[in-house]
Amino acid sequence: MQVLRALAALSVAFLHAQHDAVGLAARTGWSFPNLDGFPWMAGVDVFFVISGFIMVYASRPLFGRDGVRGTFLVRRLLRIVPLYWAVTTLYLAVALVAPALLNSENIAAWQVLASYLFIPFERPDETVQPLYSLGWTLNYEMFFYLLFAGVLAWPRGRAVGLLAAGLALLVLVGRLFDLPQPLGFWTDPILLEFAFGLGLGLLHAKGVRLGRGLRWALVAAALGLLAMNFIGLRSNLNEMRPLAWGVPAAFLVAAASLTATDRKPSLLTRFGEMTGDASYAIYLVHPFVIRGMGVLLARTRIDAALGPWSFIILALAATLAVSLLVHRFFERPVTNFVRARTGSPRAAQPV
Repeated sequence: MQVLRALAALSVAFLHAQHDAVGLAARTGWSFPNLDGFPWMAGVDVFFVISGFIMVYASRPLFGRDGVRGTFLVRRLLRIVPLYWAVTTLYLAVALVAPALLNSENIAAWQVLASYLFIPFERPDETVQPLYSLGWTLNYEMFFYLLFAGVLAWPRGRAVGLLAAGLALLVLVGRLFDLPQPLGFWTDPILLEFAFGLGLGLLHAKGVRLGRGLRWALVAAALGLLAMNFIGLRSNLNEMRPLAWGVPAAFLVAAASLTATDRKPSLLTRFGEMTGDASYAIYLVHPFVIRGMGVLLARTRIDAALGPWSFIILALAATLAVSLLVHRFFERPVTNFVRARTGSPRAAQPV
């Protein structure tokens, strides 16, 4: 599962590195066959399915108990808030010092507050994103956590069923009515991807495991469905993201999670798991690293010699290195410090 997290985060980073590589190619005269048609952003959909799965897995001691909602929410806030607030603050600092680097518009105080508090709002370009745009996924995550906390008092099976039905009902309401923001955001079909993960988490809890052949078949099916988007066969389904990207994401998560874990991990697997631990940092930090490297190479005029593909490789390598450092020396210590101060127990370790 950690390896899949790492690949999902690097997929999103690859997409954004491509965008900067396009500019480099145009600026330096290199030919660059953009692979933007492949849904690299489906890494986010993988994250949403994983989130649904992990909530069922990690919260198994909490189901059916009174007074655990606060414990659950504190755990999730400790996991999400420190690094997100740090990168949002860094974004605001860059926006003040060098706004041209971010193409940032005038920033209102209420937008800053809403961004820190995970409250969706509509921007002038009609996108519903916080100031640090990648935070839109965390706005969904926090909404999901609140809903999940609301069903913890029930036994696991009933809680998962109620929440999945609630997510489906929200999506139905959003399709039936033209709702203003943030209600439109909170009723988007992408919520169904959390339900996919909830279902997989329940299957895992019931002891369902898949054989190697079936798991590889799911991986092949997932990649095939995503590749169909690349060659244009499913472009009309893009507005139905849970079908076009969420179902393949669920196949990948099923292949990664519904497996026995009695084999000794290889060195490559250990590195993948370490990278997976830093996947949250990869997701949030990579725009700063990629944009910073692009500016540095352009100012030193090295970009013309490197070309777009070499830039992408260097940018992803730098992203991985910086993210591992951020996870080791900021994310983990800060989370542990705040956990110790608040007396919050550790959550169960993810599979």
